Amino acid sequence: MASLKEVRGRIVSVSSTQQITKAMKMVSAAKLRRATDAIVQMRPYAEKLREVLSNLSGSVESSEGGVYSDVRPAKKILIIAITSNRGLCGAFNANIIRTINKLLADKYNAQYLAGNVKVLSIGRKAAEYFSKNSELSVGNRNTLFADLTFANTEVVAEEVMKAFREGEYDRVELVYNQFKNAVVQILQVEQLLPVAQAKKEAKTLAADYIFEPSKEEIVLELIPKSVKIQLYKAILDSHASEHGARMTAMSKATDNAQELIKALKLKYNKARQAAITKEILEIVGGAEALNG
Repeated sequence: MASLKEVRGRIVSVSSTQQITKAMKMVSAAKLRRATDAIVQMRPYAEKLREVLSNLSGSVESSEGGVYSDVRPAKKILIIAITSNRGLCGAFNANIIRTINKLLADKYNAQYLAGNVKVLSIGRKAAEYFSKNSELSVGNRNTLFADLTFANTEVVAEEVMKAFREGEYDRVELVYNQFKNAVVQILQVEQLLPVAQAKKEAKTLAADYIFEPSKEEIVLELIPKSVKIQLYKAILDSHASEHGARMTAMSKATDNAQELIKALKLKYNKARQAAITKEILEIVGGAEALNG
C-alpha cells in the first residue's frame, strides 16, 4: 500500500489539475458563446444565398454557370482540412484526420497513388499531421484563427478559386466539424468546387419575374460570393465546434478528477486508520509486556 505521504501528494496533484480543467472549461464556455453568436448570425445569410443561387442556377444552362460550375473529371483533388490550433478538445481533431485518411484510402485512392491529391490545412493540428508528407501537404493557413474575419477568409477562398480556375484542381472538398450544440459536432465532407448546379424542375414559376441584370449575370456574380461564404461558414462552424468540444472535454476531465480525489481520500483515510490501529496495537502490546 502506498504511504500516506504519497497518497497526500497525489491528492494535491489531482486537485491542482482539477482547478486547471475547471478554469479551461469556463474559458471555453465564454468563447463558445461568442463563437455560437457568430455562426448563428451567419447561417441564415449563407442558407438564403444558397437558396437564391440554387433557384437561379436551376433555370440556367450549365455552360452559363461560369468557370466555378465547370464539372471536370476528378483527376486532381484539393482537400481543405479545418481543425483547431490547440488540443485538449477530445476527438475533435482526430476525427477530421481520420476522415481525410479514409477519403485517401477509398474515394480518392487512385488520385492519391498518382500524387494528385493535396491537403490545405486550416488549423495547426492538421498542419502538424499532414506536413510529415511533403507530397501531400500544400501548406497551411493557421493564422486565420488569430483574426477570424470574412476579409481574411476571403483571401484564402480567392487563392483556392484561382487554383481551380487555372486547372490546378478539378475538385475541392471541405472537411470540418459542423456545430450543433456544445456536446454534438457533426463531421461534414462538402464539395466546395465545382459549385453544384440545382436540378431543373418541371413546374413553372407562379409569377413571371423580371431580372435586372439577366439571370446569367446574377449567377456569375453570386457563385464566387457563395464559395467564399461557404468556406467562411465552415470555418465559423469549426471554430464554435472546437470550443464546444473543449468545454465538454474539460467538463468530463473535471468530473473524473473529482471522482479520483474521492477515491484517493478514501484510500488515504484507510491507510491513516490502519497506521493509527497499528500504533495502538504496538502501545497495547508494549504495555502488556511491561505488566508481564
